[in-house]
Amino acid sequence: MDDLIIDLIEQGGYFGIFLLMVLENVVPPVPSEVIMGVGGLLVERGAMQFWPLLLIGTAGTTVGNYAWYWIGDKWGYRRLEPFVDKWGRWLTVDWEHIAKAQLFFAQRGHWVVFILRMSPFLRTIISLPAGLAHMPRLKFIGFTFTGSLIWNGLLIKGGELLAKYLEQSQDIIGWVIVVLVVITVAAYLWRVFTWVPRPKRDTD
Repeated sequence: MDDLIIDLIEQGGYFGIFLLMVLENVVPPVPSEVIMGVGGLLVERGAMQFWPLLLIGTAGTTVGNYAWYWIGDKWGYRRLEPFVDKWGRWLTVDWEHIAKAQLFFAQRGHWVVFILRMSPFLRTIISLPAGLAHMPRLKFIGFTFTGSLIWNGLLIKGGELLAKYLEQSQDIIGWVIVVLVVITVAAYLWRVFTWVPRPKRDTD
């Protein structure tokens, strides 16, 4: 069980990494820290190479984030707000989150897209405000790819270092990954089951 996730990612290869990184940015709760961290572990084992893993994983990150940018850019406020109100439970965001992210984006400017790609917080949700503000497409893609390249590189190197540090205790690595996935899934399910629709919040 503890090596199952590692084995699945290894069998999926670079294409599997690409798909997982797209999903990580579109549908929670697939954590990039686990995906790229396991990728780093596989680099240390010689099953993958650093640069193909980094570039392909970052391409997946960019595609996933572009999906939300495209929705914001093409749908606009009128179509997006009802969608978020309907599906917010499963996305674990509501319109209040979008509005706050929009304000943050407006106050900080386009560079916030680049900066937040290197942060574990808000790095995906900021794509919607960027789309709603009609940020230039090539600029969005460039900032997203570059920022994600740095973040993913750190995750891969972290996975490599962890593999070296625990070289004599490989079973521990598997259980660390399992615990991270369980925590992520549990946090997502907690958000889903404790979700309170926005109209109810407004009447409190």
